[in-house]
Amino acid sequence: MTSTSISDILGRIRDALEAAVSVISRFTPAETKVDFKLGDDPVTEADRTTNGLLRDVLVRDGEGWLSEETADDLKRLKKTRVWAVDPIDGTREFVAGIPEWCVSVGFIDNGQAIAGGICNPATRETFIGSLETGVTYNGKEVYARRGETLSGATVLASRSEVKRGEWEQFRNGPFAIRPMGSIAYKLALVAAGLADATWTLTPKHEWDVVAGVALVKAAGGLVQKFENPLLSFNNRQCLVPNLWASGPCLARKLSSYLTRHTERQCKTAKSCEPLLGESPPPFGQR
Repeated sequence: MTSTSISDILGRIRDALEAAVSVISRFTPAETKVDFKLGDDPVTEADRTTNGLLRDVLVRDGEGWLSEETADDLKRLKKTRVWAVDPIDGTREFVAGIPEWCVSVGFIDNGQAIAGGICNPATRETFIGSLETGVTYNGKEVYARRGETLSGATVLASRSEVKRGEWEQFRNGPFAIRPMGSIAYKLALVAAGLADATWTLTPKHEWDVVAGVALVKAAGGLVQKFENPLLSFNNRQCLVPNLWASGPCLARKLSSYLTRHTERQCKTAKSCEPLLGESPPPFGQR
């Protein structure tokens, strides 16, 4: 992708995030009506309205679209350039007034996450970047942390995974665990050097992670699945079974640590499906 092209992509991402923030600001979380999709998966009018706006701002002829709030059109599989969007990642936190949700906009080129923008309107944080240009946090250039040891590291965990007890295996680890909502927001914080690492034990959809993956990689960090270093996107089955992200100097030690602990969990459990299964739990249990 040429510099001119990436400049256009990043410009659209900025415009889209600004427009999304303006739209979402019209909704009062505590007064926003909540509907439910399958299971306990909440959706609000803020999600739907923002979704339509993002599509209008972002998509050009020849580009595909993958969003949590749009029925999946598999014509995207024939596109080389695809937007992966979550209008509000962390709807449950949004409704509850917990400032751990965000608008997540990711761009895929030939299966790779190459650009992304994540905005948390509640905390007034905006992360934008690409593999070509690096990452900015509220306009300032940032990088993933260069820490080399897990000792004293800050690790962002899924609050719902912690609540379900899935992080008990890490409780005596040498790092500090900080439970948090949105996976996209957690990845953005790692990209900006505001945390050392994050990982998820339950499947996520591509729209949850494409933008964050692009930002972490653009900031010099690493992201991969537990069992496979390769991450590709715009797949027919758009679930990512698990992933971890960290700064570059921590990656090898973190990968080794997670391999030991997840292998131990698989040996003691009847099945590895809760860890590496194909279907995510209901939204409220993530």
